[in-house]
Amino acid sequence: MSAKAVKSSKPGASKEPSAVTKLYLFAYNAGQVVGWSYILWQLVNYYLLQGPEFRAKVTLWEYTRLAVIIFQNAAFVEILNASFGLVKSNPVVTGFQVFSRMMVVVGVVMATPTGKVSPGLPIALLAWAITEIIRYGYYALNIVKVVPHFVVFLRYTTFIALYPIGVTGELLCFWWAQSYARENSVWSVVMPNKWNATFSYFGFLWIVMLGYIPIFPQLYLHMFAQRRKILGGGANAAPQKKAN
Repeated sequence: MSAKAVKSSKPGASKEPSAVTKLYLFAYNAGQVVGWSYILWQLVNYYLLQGPEFRAKVTLWEYTRLAVIIFQNAAFVEILNASFGLVKSNPVVTGFQVFSRMMVVVGVVMATPTGKVSPGLPIALLAWAITEIIRYGYYALNIVKVVPHFVVFLRYTTFIALYPIGVTGELLCFWWAQSYARENSVWSVVMPNKWNATFSYFGFLWIVMLGYIPIFPQLYLHMFAQRRKILGGGANAAPQKKAN
């Protein structure tokens, strides 16, 4: 759900990416489609195809951990792509989106035992997987300038439900983690120490959670603005103007 600086309306305002850049971007986006498709399959297999005996032996996080760590943290590359001008995304907006999810994976689920068993984890993973399959698929097809209308429609419609669902799952993970952090002094620095500094992991989790209040509505409304721009009157050719 990256913000796009639409410069193509001005002649000469932007130039066509090189063939090497296009190949790199296509490979990255296609790879993410494959990765998140695998994670979605893991979710379906874990809850629908496997029996209760399997789930009693293996937690969802243990089952999906490797793939989630690899493909979610690989999203950091999007910040670099935006920063170096390889795509027309806003690096700041992209950074907020990427770091919020990385925080859930690295700073919450991996950092606490309660985050790993939070009911928010399957909710977040399901919303993330469907969203990313559509989003990265849209980006990959955009690069080769072959974007079926139904893909455009899914890209700018499914977020209406999936974005709030994903945020709900993320916040539930935070909530389960903060309960553990409150009772255990994990990942915190207390005085006195040689750095003469203090850090509360519990407080940090609450700061991040409260940060969703001003940030989420802005990103959500931004996507509605993008939806009106792309799916509104005469927007059929608009997807061809976006590389990412």
